[in-house]
Amino acid sequence: MTHPENRPWRGVLVATALPLRADLSVDYDRYAEHCSWLVASGCDGVVPNGSLGEYQVLTPEERARVVETAVAAIGGERVMPGVAAYGSAEARRWAEQAGEAGCASVMLLPPNAYRADERSVLAHYAEVARAGLPVVAYNNPIDTKVDLVPELLARLHGEGHIHGVKEFSGDVRRAYRIAELAPELDLLTGADDVLLELAVAGAKGWVAGYPNALPRASAELYRAATAGDLTTALPLYRQLHPLLRWDSRTEFVQAIKLSMDVVGRYGGPVRPPRVPLTPEQQAMVRAATEKAAAAGLA
Repeated sequence: MTHPENRPWRGVLVATALPLRADLSVDYDRYAEHCSWLVASGCDGVVPNGSLGEYQVLTPEERARVVETAVAAIGGERVMPGVAAYGSAEARRWAEQAGEAGCASVMLLPPNAYRADERSVLAHYAEVARAGLPVVAYNNPIDTKVDLVPELLARLHGEGHIHGVKEFSGDVRRAYRIAELAPELDLLTGADDVLLELAVAGAKGWVAGYPNALPRASAELYRAATAGDLTTALPLYRQLHPLLRWDSRTEFVQAIKLSMDVVGRYGGPVRPPRVPLTPEQQAMVRAATEKAAAAGLA
């Protein structure tokens, strides 16, 4: 697939869940199969080593091999790994590893070991950009306590440090401000439950969680929404929203993995400190997933 103007971060990029065996070791063969299945099911690529991929609890060896596995499965043009780290030098090394593995872009959180100020944020992105791969910023002020507000994003883009932003603030009003301040900066939907709103506002991509379980329906929703076909998109969005909103909850990894299990994929367990869903949460996710499957969305 050729991406417009060679912007490989556009389209539906699935923040991949990572299959762990019962002993919590990584099942790389199953991960490779999952990446291939997602692309065959209409998604454009994958984002390994995001929060959904549990990158914080992987060893460096595991983290590197996850990227290499995805590239071997679907080709580097379709792989945009998360390269977040506490130190800028470490994040840059992960960006360099991505380049060596053949990836075409990377996704980077701001410094998140502390509440970084604007100067630190600029220096962090400048350092990682030196690795030579296009960087997509990831704004998640809920979890990181550092907010990449539109003015700061425009500055990062103006200085050549970022090409896009995964927006997870949930504030859809920002889309219009970002477009005014930095018209060439690609906005990517970062939270599944504001997909329609940001698509209508001009998003060029979706770093997506729930397509791990429902790729075909999710890709159809994205394409209809970005084409302005609300007749198709709105009913589909309403049907999927009880699941999509789990992507913005603390237990999103467990919920998405459970939905994968319910639809006959392999979700499997999570690594500590994450713990399994409560019985009540499990029942909610299971019921919503079964309802979506009964509607033909799986």
